[in-house]
Amino acid sequence: METLNFAKLQGTGNDFVVIDNRNNEFHEFIKPLDVKNAVKIICSRKTGVGADGLILIEKSEIPNTDFKWKFFNSDGSEAEMCGNGARCVSRFVVEKGICPERHKFETKAGIIESEVSGRTVKVKLTQPTDWNLNIKWEGLTLHFVNTGVPHVVVLVDRVQSVNVEEIGRKIRHSPLFAPQGTNVNFAEVRLDRVIVRTYERGVEGETLACGTGATASAIIAAKLYNLKSPVEVEVKSGERLKIYFDREFKNIYLEGETTYVYDGKLKKELLERQMK
Repeated sequence: METLNFAKLQGTGNDFVVIDNRNNEFHEFIKPLDVKNAVKIICSRKTGVGADGLILIEKSEIPNTDFKWKFFNSDGSEAEMCGNGARCVSRFVVEKGICPERHKFETKAGIIESEVSGRTVKVKLTQPTDWNLNIKWEGLTLHFVNTGVPHVVVLVDRVQSVNVEEIGRKIRHSPLFAPQGTNVNFAEVRLDRVIVRTYERGVEGETLACGTGATASAIIAAKLYNLKSPVEVEVKSGERLKIYFDREFKNIYLEGETTYVYDGKLKKELLERQMK
């Protein structure tokens, strides 16, 4: 194969390459490279398409499930879940006529339910697990929860003054969260919203948004400050997400706008240059 169709979508600044791989075309296209290296090449900001992650749509064997995804961070590592990625892939499958507006898909974190209404997508995330509040670490108080992937939330007075890259990297690699590490969110709670900046594991830097991180920040803030559903979360891109939850934090929904940026074709020479 000399070319491969793909799409670029973004949700609140989180951008993704999405590929329909139901006929295994991606794996044929990248030969002889392995998936990890191919993903890194495609997601590279300088020499590839540029993206926070790459999503493959595949067939699911689970009854009443429309498809399965495989989600890869830009470093080629596979992640269990990504909230904004889930919203973008849902927009893609509806735009392409693969699924109806309401659908379900399989992830490593569990089955995700989604509803697409134009550009707005609302996904039901998996139930939060592994709550661990008030962890003391180097003078900071950390709050941990898994919202499909592991997240630490640090509540701060002024989020814009935080060195997200430096502190986020230290917490992400702390032995407290070994061996898998964690994503790290710094959250400022205001009367009308929660403002969040996120250091993402797998991207290894601050991103413009993180859906599961926004969710973790919202439900931690709600739990500690008795906030009511829905909570609006403002991410670094300046856009906002809505997080819905019940009193027991068992039914969690993430809602926000998506942008279908473009359709394109990958050419084999992108990969061949890296094989020389």
